[in-house]
This record gives sequence, C-alpha cells and structure tokens, in this order.
Amino acid sequence: MPLSGTLKRHATYSRRIAWSSVIVGAVFFLLFVTVLLTMTWQKRVQQHTLLLSHSRDDLQQVMTTLVNTLYPLQQYTQLECNSVGRELTSRAAFAGNIRAILLVRHGNAYCSSATGAFLLPVGDISPESELERDSDLRLMEGTPLQPKKPALVLWMKNPGNEETGILTTMNLSLTPYQLLASYHPEITGMALIVGDRAILSGSNQVVHVSDLPPSLASITFNQGTMQFVLFGSTLAAPDYHLIVLSGMLFSLLVGGACWLLLTIHQHPSKEIMQGIKRGQFHVEYQPLVTAQDGKPYGVEALLRWTHPSEGMIPPDAFISYAEAQNLIIPLTRHLFKLVARDAHEMCHQLPRGTRMGLNLSPLHLASDSFRRDVQDWIADMPPNHFNYVFEITERTMVKEKNAGEIFAWLHDNDIKIAIDDFGTGHSALIYLEKYPFDYLKIDRGFVQSIGTETVTSPVLDAVLLLARKLNLKTVAEGVETGDQAAWLVNRGVTHLQGYLFSRPLKPENLVNYYQQQLAAAG
Repeated sequence: MPLSGTLKRHATYSRRIAWSSVIVGAVFFLLFVTVLLTMTWQKRVQQHTLLLSHSRDDLQQVMTTLVNTLYPLQQYTQLECNSVGRELTSRAAFAGNIRAILLVRHGNAYCSSATGAFLLPVGDISPESELERDSDLRLMEGTPLQPKKPALVLWMKNPGNEETGILTTMNLSLTPYQLLASYHPEITGMALIVGDRAILSGSNQVVHVSDLPPSLASITFNQGTMQFVLFGSTLAAPDYHLIVLSGMLFSLLVGGACWLLLTIHQHPSKEIMQGIKRGQFHVEYQPLVTAQDGKPYGVEALLRWTHPSEGMIPPDAFISYAEAQNLIIPLTRHLFKLVARDAHEMCHQLPRGTRMGLNLSPLHLASDSFRRDVQDWIADMPPNHFNYVFEITERTMVKEKNAGEIFAWLHDNDIKIAIDDFGTGHSALIYLEKYPFDYLKIDRGFVQSIGTETVTSPVLDAVLLLARKLNLKTVAEGVETGDQAAWLVNRGVTHLQGYLFSRPLKPENLVNYYQQQLAAAG
C-alpha cells in the first residue's frame, strides 16, 4: 500500500536525503582527490629522485672507469709520441666512449690516440680548460675532428709538472637517460650541467645554464662538478584526469550509497521503529463528559508522534501507514506501555472508576498475540483503578470472522467495547444486534452536520434512535459548539467529547483539568 501524502511529506525527507547525499558525495570527492593528489605527488617525487639517482650512478661509473683508465697514462707525458702512441690508441679503443686521449707537455698537446704525433696548444682544443688545476672538467659543443658533436673534456695534471698531463675528450649523449625519463610523461626533458654549460636531452645541444627552463628536480655528483636536472611538472595532465575521473566515479558511488542508506534508514517503517526506541511517541488524553451534567467521565488515550526534525506527525498518517506495513502491533504495544506508565502517575489524582479508552486496530485483534498483549497491559496498569474500553471500527467485524469470540473474551476480562465511527464504513446495522457492544461512538462528521440540512442528518437521527432501542450508551465526538452539545443532549446522547470541553491533554495537564472540574462541581 502506498504511503499517504502526509506521511511522505513528514517522514521520507526525499529532498533532504538528496541534498545530504550530494554533500556527502562532494565532501568525499574533495577528500578523495586531495588524498590521491598528495599520494600521487609523493610517488612522483620519489620516482623522479630514483630516476636522477640511476642516471647519476650510471654516469658516475663511467667517470670512475675513465679516471682509472687514464691515471696510469700520466707517466707517458715524459715520453715521446712514437713510443706511446700505439698504447694510447689501444687504451682509447677499449675504453669505448673515449673520443681521444691527448698527452700534454707545458700547455701543448703533442700526441693523440686518434691522430698520433702533432703539436697544438691546449687552448685551441679546449679554451676553457684550466691546466693549472689538478683536475678540470668541461663541456664542449664539439672537438676539432667532430665540431658538431658535444664532448666532455677531462684534464688530469701530472703532480709537480706545470701544465703537463692528460687531456681526454669523451663522447656524451643523454639518449640513454632520456629513455628512462620517457616512462614519465610529466617529464619534458633533462640536462647534464658541467660548470656553466649544459647539454639538453632530445637535441643534445650545449647551451648556457642561464638558458635552461625552470628545473623540476636535480642531483649533484662527481664532487660537485656535474649535475643532472629534470624539467617538467610533478604531475602530468593524465594524472589529474585520472584522479578527477576516479574521484567523480567514487563520489557518485558514495553519494548513491549514502542516498540508499539514508532512504532505508529514514524509511517511514524505520522511522516508526526508531521513534519507538528513541521515545518520540507520547500519549495525550482527551476527556469525555457526561451529557447531563458535563462532569468528567473518562478519557480517550491518543498516540502522538513528535519527530525530532519534522515536528508533529498527523496520527491518521502514521497509524494508517503502520497498519499497511504490519507495524501496528508493536505500535499498539508501545501505546500500552506509555499508557501504563502515565496511569501510575495519574491514578493518584483521577478518581477510581475513570474510563480509559484506547483505539485498537483490527490487525491486532486478529493476531495471535492480542490476548497476551492485553493481559500484560492490564497487569502493568494500577490495579482496580480504571475501567477499560477498547474502541474498534466496523472493519473489525468485516475482516475478523472470530469477532464474537474475541468480544466475549474482552467482556470476560471486564473490558467494555465501543464501536467507533459507526455509520462511516460499511454501515451494517445488523452488527449492533449481533455483537454485545457497550458504546456507540458518533463520528465527528455527523456532529459537524448538526444544524444543517445535509444527507447525513437523517442518518444521525436513525443511528441515535437505534442506539436508544438497543440501550447503548452513545459518545459524540468532535463537539465544538454549545448548539451541537444541546442538540445531542436533547436526542439522548449520553457522553460528549470535543474541543468544547477540552483538547487532548498531556498527563500533567489532564490532572489539572480533573482537579478544576471536580473543584467546580464541589
């Protein structure tokens, strides 16, 4: 059965659930993206550091091997080229990456592993090399034999000999290191810096350090004479795209899960059960008065639901929905519990014999637990203080085949029976003669028609006439004016209930009402 519109407005909170789900999804998206960006950023930084370390270790190994190869050759600077030329050529050939080994004496290169004997000032080969230093490393755009191919120039001075030593040119390319960097799309290039010169990957051009783009990361080695530099960004565009798309996907999943959980959690059936557990229900009591003198006669216990965020939920809405969702039995048990709790407080002020009326659902009457539930409730009530009346509707007789047996059991337990809203349902007058009712409650719709010529007026006259013939006590609901009360009293109605006498009251207010009425009568 679909939930009534009123309860939907009060209990499903679809708009609030939707907004809550959107907010949860958005917060999750921000947290997810922030955390993933941070983790990816740190991972990329570690990868860049590792890439630089691998490049450094590889080139450092090359430089160490070169120095170890050249160091024994320093003694050859005291010899003539024709006696050591073949040895130089052999050493250069087996070294692999050496372009030429030159013997230098007093600032002049006189022997080459590539050309043999010759004589040329070192300044013409490597103008920036400082021969007075024990060791010097320079980056050149090319050498005389290969002017367009970058080379690394290493000078190693003989101890104690001025401008005498070994000058070596070495082939240099960043292609192997660029291959390693190609696995990282965020890296746009790299460079090897030697002094104030640098060789760029890709073009293998030698440029001045000032012409390099901003660096992403760098590492220095070979006693500070060389430096590897990476260019680009920490994260690549695909990283951002993947993180944002992943965040959107997971935030949609989280938002959808939140919506589902909140929908289930805040479904009216869940709301009713949670309302019971959290004490959101309470009972208000509307007094009944005798028609002849207006004195309090009894009360009708009315269940009320105050939702923490939605306020008062109309009783017709949650009771009808509880019946449709098979929750009316636990709801009625909760009503029994609340009434018993209030009764122990009110019994000290309400006179003995006060009528206590409760509305019962046909579903509860037909359940196997009904008799046990009633007995447990009576046992919880103050003993021998209240007279009990159960109000039932005509639907009970229609749906419950054993209605007569149930009514007989109620009478055996000193519980009166009132047929509620008679004439508004199936209007089977035969039920009044078939079953032993004690009260007939006149629906407020009939009471509101008093004084007007409507199609219900003859029905009300017929119902009151039948009640008098069957010696049934009658209770008129919804009495709001003195004219209505006078009309009903003149027609023999025995009890009245409505705003004319009192609205439904909480227990403490009901006690005050009784005290005032009894004081006025006294």
